[in-house]
Amino acid sequence: MHAPNPFTLEEWQQAYRDGATPGTLLPERLRQLKSGGDDPAWILLASEAELDDQLAALATRAAGCADEAARAQALPLYGVPFAVKDNIDIAGLPTTAACPTFSHTAERSARAVQRLVEAGAVWLGKTNLDQFATGLVGTRSPYGRPASVFAADRVSGGSSSGSAVVVARGDVPLALGTDTAGSGRVPAGFNNIVGLKPTPGRVSTAGVLPACRSLDCVSVFAHTVPAAATVLALIEGPDADDAYSAFAPGPGGWPGPLRVGVPRDPVFSGDAGYAAAFEQALGELRRLGHSAVPIDFAPLHRVADLLYAGPWVAERHAVVQALLARDPQALDPSVRQIVESATAFSATDAFRGQYRLRAAQRDAAALWQQVDVLMVPTAPGHPRFDEVDADPLGANAGLGTYTNFVNLLGWCALAVPAGFTATAAPGGPAVGLPFGITFIAAANADAALARFGAQWQRAMDLPLGGSRLNLEDLPATAAAGPAPAAEPTLALAVVGAHLSGLPLNGQLTERGACLLEATTTAPRYRLHALPGTTPPKPGLVRAAGGDDGHAIAVEVWALPQRAVGSFLALIPPPLGLGSIELADGRWVHGFLCESHALAGAPDVSAFGGWRAYVASLRRAAA
Repeated sequence: MHAPNPFTLEEWQQAYRDGATPGTLLPERLRQLKSGGDDPAWILLASEAELDDQLAALATRAAGCADEAARAQALPLYGVPFAVKDNIDIAGLPTTAACPTFSHTAERSARAVQRLVEAGAVWLGKTNLDQFATGLVGTRSPYGRPASVFAADRVSGGSSSGSAVVVARGDVPLALGTDTAGSGRVPAGFNNIVGLKPTPGRVSTAGVLPACRSLDCVSVFAHTVPAAATVLALIEGPDADDAYSAFAPGPGGWPGPLRVGVPRDPVFSGDAGYAAAFEQALGELRRLGHSAVPIDFAPLHRVADLLYAGPWVAERHAVVQALLARDPQALDPSVRQIVESATAFSATDAFRGQYRLRAAQRDAAALWQQVDVLMVPTAPGHPRFDEVDADPLGANAGLGTYTNFVNLLGWCALAVPAGFTATAAPGGPAVGLPFGITFIAAANADAALARFGAQWQRAMDLPLGGSRLNLEDLPATAAAGPAPAAEPTLALAVVGAHLSGLPLNGQLTERGACLLEATTTAPRYRLHALPGTTPPKPGLVRAAGGDDGHAIAVEVWALPQRAVGSFLALIPPPLGLGSIELADGRWVHGFLCESHALAGAPDVSAFGGWRAYVASLRRAAA
């Protein structure tokens, strides 16, 4: 039977497969949320009538599905509740951006909200935030100050404070936030959940109140990376209504063990035990077979300085200029101080800032020749409320150490749990404070980053959010949702020197190819050792008769289609690409040899593959 109180996306999906209905689970969940009284994580909860309207529309769409399989295809988030940060529009609801004076009723929902509803999800309300999405602490709101679910005296992180908290404690399994300078990552780290920040432009920001319009991203909070990736897959895509839309799928994965760039001199603050926790995360990274490459982060920190110490703060001023002139007291004092600093910059300063940024983007792009991905602490420390009260701007600024530069450089990022500090917080659970890391990748590598992040989370197998659940507690039949879009690839079977670890494998990996599987051909092929080739290469041919062939070991690689031409140019005669039948009957492209070149070439088919034949030569030589 279904869990009586579903927590994760996977549990909600399982509950419906077990026979529960949205009409029973969702009204009860809404009643639970409303029974708790004032809650600083929520600004607004759906009324019973608003929930009923959504359930009726969902039932109509579900009725058009022939069976459960069809429903899962058409409505992958059928009946799953979600929350929305209150700078993102929901039609008919006020959007306050945590400023009651600024509140206005949205005429239509933001594109990201629309797409989740079209996928069968049901919104339950709007969540709290640092006012006008200006802050990383989560304390700059007249609606209250959410705390980390692990420690009542520690900030929740912001600006997407409410969205992170309601996911961490299981009010909803999914929530939308925004991220300009780390708002979709820092609160994830402080609450032991996943925070996915896509490449700028991958997800439409139509219907999102801007913070810095040229940098803003819609972010996703969830308990697991696959759940966050499913949401990204459903909300991503081009949008003509968003002038900053720039959807361009990139690689679906990275080949082999990764080169992971880490700070050469990591920065930490406070007493949260983060330095030791980061060392533990580095140990886990190496245990998984990846290499940690120390990187000088000073150039990235200089980029980060542009966000608040440079003319980009004028983008925040553009949003609230009229309100600031009319009613400056409507703004939180810290927010007002930041926004008012924009008046010190001129148009000339803005252009100079753009020139500096363009040069920094050029220089930073070279980093991806040295490493595949970056790994950083999500935040350098976890401040208490009294520390923020004592130094509102300074405490906030420190939290952006490893986040502020990412959107300026156009990169994507994924915040994931990485363990707990050694000492429990007073009044909190028996574990220490949550410690999170963030993986950062080049523009458009969102699909590859999600794939890698899921592998990391499986290996860590930590509690999910503020619960006792971990990955092994999730339903074994957890549905795999859609995956973020990746660039098109060609499935390519390699049989000789391009196999993993052999001399020409680098021709694949340097083009971004990823290993899909090791398998064999159908038993209809023969393998020959071609004489005079450097490095030694085999020739694969389809046997003339059906009974005298062998199953030959191959690897199937996903080669980006953009790289096929350059790869073809490297293939010398008598080899070429043709169609190869695999053991399970599939046909893929792969290396074949012209038959005229087989004269005098030893038949090594009996070895079952090139690797085994090469090993036999080494044994003979020894």
